[in-house]
Amino acid sequence: MKSPQELNKEGTYLPSKGTDNQPIWRTMFMFFIPLILSNALQSIGQLVGMVVVGRWLGVDALAAISAFFPLFFLLVSFTIGIGSGSSILIGQAYGARNEERLKAIVGTTLMFTFILGLVLAIIGNVFTWEILRLIGTPENIIAVSVHYARILFWSMPIMFLYIAYTTFIRGIGDSKTPFYFLIVSTALDVGLLPLLIFGWLGLPKLGIYGAAYASVVSTVLTFVIMLIYLGKIKHPLQFDASVRQHLRMDWGLLKLLLRLGIPSSINMILVSLAEIAVITFVNRFGSDATAAYGAVNQVASYVAMPAMSLSITVSIFAAQSIGGNQFERLKQVVRAGVLLNYVIGGVLIILVYVFSQGILSLFLTSKHTLDIAHSLLMITLWSYLIFGHTLIIAATMRASGTVLWPTVFSVISIWCVEVPVAYVLSNFSSLGIKGIWIGYPAGFFISLALQYSYYRWSWKKKRITRLVH
Repeated sequence: MKSPQELNKEGTYLPSKGTDNQPIWRTMFMFFIPLILSNALQSIGQLVGMVVVGRWLGVDALAAISAFFPLFFLLVSFTIGIGSGSSILIGQAYGARNEERLKAIVGTTLMFTFILGLVLAIIGNVFTWEILRLIGTPENIIAVSVHYARILFWSMPIMFLYIAYTTFIRGIGDSKTPFYFLIVSTALDVGLLPLLIFGWLGLPKLGIYGAAYASVVSTVLTFVIMLIYLGKIKHPLQFDASVRQHLRMDWGLLKLLLRLGIPSSINMILVSLAEIAVITFVNRFGSDATAAYGAVNQVASYVAMPAMSLSITVSIFAAQSIGGNQFERLKQVVRAGVLLNYVIGGVLIILVYVFSQGILSLFLTSKHTLDIAHSLLMITLWSYLIFGHTLIIAATMRASGTVLWPTVFSVISIWCVEVPVAYVLSNFSSLGIKGIWIGYPAGFFISLALQYSYYRWSWKKKRITRLVH
């Protein structure tokens, strides 16, 4: 396997060893920058789509898209969990410099991910209408939501492969290459969006469905271009013969992947089910409330993005430290991750609070809907600092293969705190829809208390061993 120095000469970035004269927080921050930019770019296509849909196609069209996303997130949750399991193994294998094991992880994960994406695409298409009706999607938008959903579901096998491959690349310490290709993907998505929505340049006028088709086409093209590029530059994870010969089910490795990934998948599924429960509560207040929910979720997703990017950064650095038996460095990784969370997240939250009215008006034109969204944003946004702290502690434990208890604590905080609080306060108090959003900070606080208690009094006392040799 190539050394860090060789990889750096090829233009990739490997944080596994660090440098003696550079503090770990700075090394992590340099890795974090392309990662956060990648996550931001990944959302820009969706953001532009919602702005275009909300301002030019109307509140009902925006509500139709908002009602669909919790269902889509539910169906991709299992793959996200498997991806988190593979990233642990990728990081440890690379830290241990075990190239054969690395390629086997890539091959098995790609094969399993593609099959899973195909199965979920079929399931999603068959049961979309029934599920959206079950969660109380308003009748005036359900038909549009179903059609929009079915377009995206058929893209899931390729979408999953693309997501998996970018996870592998980051796992070996290269956060730049995924960033470059998200620029390509975003440019394609944003460029195709008005062409397909409004039927410009002789293309068919697809209305709201143009946003879905733009997303599908940009993802497929970007994935193909990325594989060609990786081969041209001889990237360590290029899709060459050494990867293709491992493109099969290694059942022992798959069992390990599932052991690591299933708890995370269950967590993601239960999180998405909680979001479906929340949108069910929101839907009772009408389509204006549903549209406000969609706008607030967009803003909150950007505020949460640094925390999620830092948790990925911590997970990769921690996994590589464990793979290389660098346990003193592991402690530095955790401290740096927590510090960066409060500094970066705090600055971003203050800026959003100051400019909240202008930001929300990008999505919403109705004053009534805008007022609902603004009140919800004020209630919940600050608590994403607590959310980020929790993610970093959980990511550290998961990097060592400890996945069960972080999942249990997350489930408890969501289903025993967040959802009940949201239900009770929205139905049995004068708060109305505002009560739904109080459930978020309540859940975040309980989750941090549980995760940190286990981390401090149990996990830190265990003997940490790597999963790959």
